[in-house]
Amino acid sequence: MRAYEIVSDGGVDALALNQRPSPEPGAGEILVRIRASSINYRDLSTIEDPLARGISFPRIPNSDGAGEVIGVGPGVTRFKTGDRVAGCFFQCWSDGAISAAAMASALGGAIDGVLAEEVRLHEAGAVHIPAHLSFEEAATLPCASLTAWNCLVEQGGLKAGDTALFLGTGGASIAGLQIAKMMGARAIITSSSGAKLARAEGLGADELINYRETPDWEARVLELTDGDGVDVTIETGGAGTLEKTIEATRIGGTISLIGILTGGTINPTGVMRKSIRLQGVYVGNRRMFEDMNAALSVNRVHPVIDQVFEFEEARAAYHTMRAAGHFGKLVVKL
Repeated sequence: MRAYEIVSDGGVDALALNQRPSPEPGAGEILVRIRASSINYRDLSTIEDPLARGISFPRIPNSDGAGEVIGVGPGVTRFKTGDRVAGCFFQCWSDGAISAAAMASALGGAIDGVLAEEVRLHEAGAVHIPAHLSFEEAATLPCASLTAWNCLVEQGGLKAGDTALFLGTGGASIAGLQIAKMMGARAIITSSSGAKLARAEGLGADELINYRETPDWEARVLELTDGDGVDVTIETGGAGTLEKTIEATRIGGTISLIGILTGGTINPTGVMRKSIRLQGVYVGNRRMFEDMNAALSVNRVHPVIDQVFEFEEARAAYHTMRAAGHFGKLVVKL
């Protein structure tokens, strides 16, 4: 079977498409024929700077994949041949709090990922995918969508009538927007692109802020919330935007930090002054994934895909990620 491999620190163009022996599922494992794999910024960063992340060569990239089960090992009870499944970002985190052991089981980082024709997974590290979704749509769920669900529902306790703030229109923000509207919440979203804001409005965004035209966007968020601020924020920028996010979040609200796309320093005074819960979030566990899939199924939500690439075009998909012009997710199909 064919698999992409990180074989050096040469970046995207040095990715090698190589032949590997087809894996055999061991006890408690399933063999999955991958049909689609979506790309996250984390995947791009791993390919561009593998040495800083302690990656050994060769390493198959990508955490997010969906396909069908083509083999089961001894003792497997959760799946059978023919089942449509997606892998869990963390192979060893079924429920409860994050742990060092869970962190050491991240696909496409600590262990081989899913940008391959066939992948072996722990049966505890996979979930059934919603029947109404294509493989391409299901492949967007394991990282970005589950991260958004964890931020909003698990950490933020989002409920109908609450207000959520999303920075930018990347995968997690757009998935979060869809989840917020599914939950009956009000959604405020920012972008530097009027065209992207218009697309977000089409997905149900209630308030749109162009941060190039309104650099003090935190003041606009306060204006839109009668001076109170939002209940939950998904923070993708990091230090460069966090102080504005703190200002835009209500007293006692929750900020889930999932990205560090901008530089700068952090002044923690606002977190203390407003009794804000600032929580680092790194994806989520299998139980959360199953809960999210149940909600997506009931509400017939379809993830937003910007562009689909053929397997042989995977390098182009990463370059598109680097260009940052996409809205929603980028997917490689097999």
